[in-house]
Parts: sequence; structure tokens; C-alpha cells
Amino acid sequence: METSDVGSGTATRDKEPGNHVERFLGQLRAEGYAQTSLQRRRGAVLVFLGWARRHHIPVEELKESHAVAFVARSTRRAKDRVQVERSAARRFVRFLVGDAGKPGGWVTRGPGPASMIEQRYVDHLRRERGLAERSISVYVPYVRSFLTWLAARSRQPPLTGLTVEDIREFLLVRTRGRSGEYSRLLTVAIRSLLRFLCMDGVSADMSRAIPMMRAHRPRALRRPLTPVEVERMLATTDLATRRGRRDRAILLLLARLGLRAGEVAKLELGDINWRAAELLVRGKGRLHDRLPLPADVGGALALHLGRDRAGAASRRVFLRLFAPRVGFAGPCAVSAIARLALERAGIQRPPRAAAHLLRHSLATRMIRAGASLEEISEVLRHRSRATSELYAQVDFDALRGVARPWPLAGGPL
Repeated sequence: METSDVGSGTATRDKEPGNHVERFLGQLRAEGYAQTSLQRRRGAVLVFLGWARRHHIPVEELKESHAVAFVARSTRRAKDRVQVERSAARRFVRFLVGDAGKPGGWVTRGPGPASMIEQRYVDHLRRERGLAERSISVYVPYVRSFLTWLAARSRQPPLTGLTVEDIREFLLVRTRGRSGEYSRLLTVAIRSLLRFLCMDGVSADMSRAIPMMRAHRPRALRRPLTPVEVERMLATTDLATRRGRRDRAILLLLARLGLRAGEVAKLELGDINWRAAELLVRGKGRLHDRLPLPADVGGALALHLGRDRAGAASRRVFLRLFAPRVGFAGPCAVSAIARLALERAGIQRPPRAAAHLLRHSLATRMIRAGASLEEISEVLRHRSRATSELYAQVDFDALRGVARPWPLAGGPL
């Protein structure tokens, strides 16, 4: 009986990894991976599990660090095989953990005062301030380093007996030799934490102890696109291809409605109200706005959704062309689409986000058509008039139209 029990237990344990692998492959299959890609990833995951078994690492304890060690175990493998193993092992670990794509990954795990403070702070940013996960990911590393520094320095629960001298010493240590932008972000994050701690009743408000640090960057006068250039850019999309139909819908949303790149990336199927010809936009700070859907934008969306969404499980409007068939990871993909379209149209590539150039061009056209700042603020969904005023900066062509000729010598002034 004992031998039978042991054998049965061993058999059960051996089946568990196989179950994990099959469920993992089922997820990849739903994301649109081809059969050959599934076979390659199955082999890579099985090799990863064999490596973990030899190192006595249970499946349920696999972590990202184990995937890194597995990929780095040897340098005698082909480059393409290493890439497949790296991708498959990391995704398999995230699949086992079950937190792929979930928010809240910036909360420190484990007990302790630092973890509790950080978790309450993140909840405050998410629920009270309405910050997006991308913004939270900027703040938290700086806050975490501050809490860790305090804990290591005092060997007491963080913020016990915190003084202004402690804060300034931390800033002096961490900003030494750093860029102005890093120092600015660090001071902004720590100031935000100190204000939260005052609201939370943990300490007095010491946020004023942090000096203001601004990164002075020369504001270049950006030349907006003319209506002719916008139409030339839109004409570069090939409506006979899946990529062209998708990219044209994206570019129209940027050019006609002035959407931000992140807003386009987050657009979902339920956000389009076809009967009312409206579009729900998930903007900054978790604000939702409804915008009218122009006929050409709606037609491009209908064409894309009607011909290019077969078999896709994601609710996102715009998906990757190749597996995994999921939504864009972030706004960078949308900006890349706009940048490539500008290059195809022979337009000089902007130095920074190309998608924002289309938003800027829309605001400039509205100004030249006589729109007020209030109207521009409403269309672009700005919280304050000051933000809209940035788009009211005139360019040299506009100045030439109102400039008076320089008086000649001896002539009337």
C-alpha cells in the first residue's frame, strides 16, 4: 500500500505541470498564436520545467528570477532559440502567478511598515487622485527607495521620528551626479508622499521642506501640419490590407478628434455607440468623455472592425497584427503608427511623440478658424484653460500676417 500510495502521489505530481502547460498553451492559442509557434513554446516550457525539476524548484514557486537564470544557463544555443525560451519562460511564470495584466503590481509584497505605507499610498493615488497605472509606475520606485533608505538608516519602522534633515540628506545623496529630470521626478514623488502622510495622519506636513526643482527645457516652436499634409498622410494607408485599414482608423481618430495616443490604445468595442454616433473616450485621471463620431472616422472604424476582427477575443478596438492578438501595450505603438505614416508622406519626422503632433495641428487649425480657447479646451478635454493656452502659441507664418513693415530711414514712424 505504501508503494502504491507513493506511486500514485508521484503520478499526480507529474500530471500537474502538464496541466499547467496545456492551460498555458490554450491561452496562447486564444491570443492567435500559430500552431508552429505553439509547438516551439511548448518545447521551451517543457525544457524550463525540466530545468526547474533538476534544481528542486516546485512549479508553484517559479519566479521571474528563475526564468532569467534558466535563459542564462548556457551560451551555446542559437540566438532564435534563446529568444523563444526567454519569451516562453517569462510568460509561463506570469501565467502561473496569475497577475498578467492586472493593476496593482507596484505594491510591495510581504508584511512590514514600509509595505503597508507604500500600499496605502498606491491606493491613494489610484482611488483618490485617479492616476493611471502608467503614472503610478513613475512615482512608486522613487517612494520605495525613500522608504527603504529610511528603514536601513534608522533600523526602526519608517517615518518614526522623521525630520527635515532626513529628507534633505536623502535628496542630496540620491540626486548627486543625476540628471535634472531624474532629480525633478524624485522631488515630485517624495513631496507627493509627504502630503499623503500628512493627510493619513502619520506625520506633520513636511512637503515644503523639499525645494522646487524644474527642468528648464527650451520650448521649440513646433510647426503644425497643414490640412494638405494631414490628407497626404491619411492617403498613405492601403485600405486593401489589414494593417492599412487599422492604421487609417487610428490616424483619423488622432487627426479629426485630437485623441491622445493612450486614449486610442485603450479604446474598447463597447465605447462606440453606433446609434448615437458617439465615442466614449477614457481620458487622463480616469475621466470619461463622450465625443461625436464624424462620418469618415465612423466609416473607417466600421471597415476595420467588420473585416479584421474575426476570431479575436480581446475587447480592444485596435489589436496587434501578429500573435498575441491583444491590444497595444501602451501609447508608444500608436505614436509609432503616426510616425511611419508621416515618413511615408514625406513629412519631416517630429522630434518627439508623432501622435501628439496631430493633436497640436488640430488645435492650431481651430485657432486659425477663429475658435476660442474655451472651445478648444472642450474639444481637447483640458482641465484648465492654461493647458489650452499652450496650443495658442503662434508660429512665424501667423506673425508675418499681422506684422507691420519696418519703417525706412527718415520716414514716418
